[in-house]
Amino acid sequence: MTAVPHPTTRSAPRWAHIATWVLQVGLAAMYLMSAVPKFLGDPTVVAGFAAIGFGPTGMAVIGVLEVLGAVGLVVARLAGVAAAALAALMVGAVLFTLAGPDPAAVVLPAVLLVLDAVVAWVRRDRTAELLRSVRG
Repeated sequence: MTAVPHPTTRSAPRWAHIATWVLQVGLAAMYLMSAVPKFLGDPTVVAGFAAIGFGPTGMAVIGVLEVLGAVGLVVARLAGVAAAALAALMVGAVLFTLAGPDPAAVVLPAVLLVLDAVVAWVRRDRTAELLRSVRG
């Protein structure tokens, strides 16, 4: 099987490729930092999740999804899929934040949503290649 060339890495300038990796690593760090208080049961985070109707199990599930997404962002072959999944997670975060007690807090999940979407778009060729390899 021959490898499909990655137009995003071959036709883009080197600085763009590096900038995308820096963005991916930065996003991964943000998601890991966001997951830690969920696993530690930080009272503020617990209260925030309770306000939107999520208990400790829902909070832990979100934390696990954030960690898995963070790992996926730094694995070249998975970065596009991980970014798309995290963008979907952030759609939910934006909606729940807007409906919650502090709608002004929507800025961070909205920014993360946009940045995840950028990475998903830039890495779309790798995502397509991954899907082709899974299908056989």
